[in-house]
Amino acid sequence: MAKRLYEVWKGKNKFIFRGRLIFGPDAKSLIITLLLIIVPVIIFCTNVARNLLGETSGNIAGYAILMVTVVFTIYVLLLLLLTSARDPGIVPRNLHPPTEEMCYDSSASIDVGRQTPTPRLPPTKEVIVNGVPVRVKYCITCQLYRPPRCSHCSVCDNCVERFDHHCPWVGQCIGMRNYRSFFLFISSSTILCIFIFGMSALNIKFLTNDYGTVWKAIKESPLSVVLMVYCFIFLWFVGGLTCFHLYLIGTNQTTYETFRYRGVERPQVYDRGCLNNFREVFCSKIKPSRNNFHAYVQENERGFTRGMNSEGYIGNLDGNRREKVEDDREIGGDLLKISQRHEAEDA
Repeated sequence: MAKRLYEVWKGKNKFIFRGRLIFGPDAKSLIITLLLIIVPVIIFCTNVARNLLGETSGNIAGYAILMVTVVFTIYVLLLLLLTSARDPGIVPRNLHPPTEEMCYDSSASIDVGRQTPTPRLPPTKEVIVNGVPVRVKYCITCQLYRPPRCSHCSVCDNCVERFDHHCPWVGQCIGMRNYRSFFLFISSSTILCIFIFGMSALNIKFLTNDYGTVWKAIKESPLSVVLMVYCFIFLWFVGGLTCFHLYLIGTNQTTYETFRYRGVERPQVYDRGCLNNFREVFCSKIKPSRNNFHAYVQENERGFTRGMNSEGYIGNLDGNRREKVEDDREIGGDLLKISQRHEAEDA
C-alpha cells in the first residue's frame, strides 16, 4: 500500500498537517521560545501600556503604543513559524550509492587465491565553484556527495543545503530556505526588546514626575523595572546574534564555516562583495523544496521510491527500478571482466 513520504521519512523530523509543516526533533523547545516572547508582551500590554494610556489620555500616542506592540509581536511570531515549520533545504537521500562515481579496489578481498575487485566510493571529490576547486564529501547516511556548503545535521539526521547551524530555540536547522526568515526573526526580536525597554523606562519617568522620586515610581510599577531588566538581558543575546549574522551576511559565510575553519587560511569562494551578499540573502527568490513530503511513495525491495504526486508515483517507481537493474548489470559486467583478466594473468 502506498504511503506518503512524511510517513516513511528516515530523518528525525516531526510533521503535522500530513507533511505540510516540518519541524526538527526538538520542536518542543518552541514552547519555551513562545513563552519568552508572549509572557513579557502580555505583562507589558496589561500593565505598562495601560499606564501609558492613562498618562496620555485624549492622545492617540497611547493607543499607538499598544497597537504597535500587538502588531509587531504577531509579526515576530509569524517569522518564528516560517523559520521552524519550513523545509530548511533538505537534500533527498539516494536509495543507492552513485554508481557513476565508483572505482574498484582489487586489494579489498581475496577469494580462493585470487583477488576480487570491490567497488567503492572515494570519500571526497572536487567540484568547481566560481572558478575555484572545492572539495565535497560523500555522506554515507544519505548516500550522496554533498553539494557545496551542504552539511549533515546530526540532530535532524539530514543533509541541509547551505547549512548554517541547528537552532534549539526554533527547533529546526537553519539552512538555505529559512535563513532569511531566521535573521528577520532575531533582528525583529531585538527591535521588540528595545521598544519594550524604552516604553517601560518612559512609564517610570511619567510616574517619577507624578510621585516625585524614582523609588516611589518603582514601588508604583515594579513590573516596569522587571521588564527593563528582562529586556536588557535578552537584548544581549538576540542583539549580539543579530550583529554576528550581519557580519556573516556581509562576508557571505555561515556559522558552520566560521567555526569549522576558524584560524585556517582559505579563499573566500562565495564572497561577492558586501552589497551583493546582502542582495543574495534578502532579494533572491527562495528555491522550492526538493521534497514533497505530502506525495505518495511506493515500497520496493530495498526501500521507498519517492513520488511527486498521487497520479505519477507508479511511473517514477518503474523508472527507478529499471535504472537500478541496468546499474547492477553494468557493475556485474565490469566485475566479471576484471575477474576474467586476473584469471588469465594467473594462468
